[in-house]
Amino acid sequence: MSVSESFTKPGSSGGSGQALRRYKETLRYGLYVIFHPFDGFWDLVHEKRGSLSAANTFLILFLLTRVLKLMLTNFQFISAPLQYINIYEQCGSLLFPFLILCLANWALSTLFDGKGRFKDIYMAMCYALVPYILIQLPLILISHAISFDEASYYEVMMSVSVIWCVFLAFVGLMQVHDFSPGKTVIFLFFTIFGALVILFLILVFFSLLSDAIGFFVSLYREIAFRLY
Repeated sequence: MSVSESFTKPGSSGGSGQALRRYKETLRYGLYVIFHPFDGFWDLVHEKRGSLSAANTFLILFLLTRVLKLMLTNFQFISAPLQYINIYEQCGSLLFPFLILCLANWALSTLFDGKGRFKDIYMAMCYALVPYILIQLPLILISHAISFDEASYYEVMMSVSVIWCVFLAFVGLMQVHDFSPGKTVIFLFFTIFGALVILFLILVFFSLLSDAIGFFVSLYREIAFRLY
């Protein structure tokens, strides 16, 4: 077997290297998306310029940034007692609503003739989080280098990161579903309403499940008490 043939076999180092290059390219593409959102999100989905692995990376970095912000930001700019911070709770409070919004958007897309799949919606929403990561992470260090009198600059940058993410999410969903801006606004309104309905149904389900478990536990104890 020749050397060239060995590199073309499935599972070879060449395949893993190509996958790594593809992953790096899709990560770098996040920078293009945030500065060219209309073309960027269109190519992200329709030209396959993005990847789930990069989207997952951005989501993990977003959650990590939130945790680091609570734990390491100068106490002058944030009031979050470290002894009461639960990392898993903080991550869940962001991840759970994020996934519910993606699910509600996908579930309602059929009613509005949307073209996006759940994978496309998820990727667009994850890529829209890039400005939060790029701005909020440096702000953690900056918070230790400025005084409280300069807090206005800090607050402005925080607001810019959030507004930028919201704008990107809006454009991303518009491009994914191929909607007009007006239709996207209406669609987002119903998406939020749908997410609240899903959250309500989940809470009702777990409430009923808890009551059912409590009933069977009480029934078991009553039977065991009478028999033994």
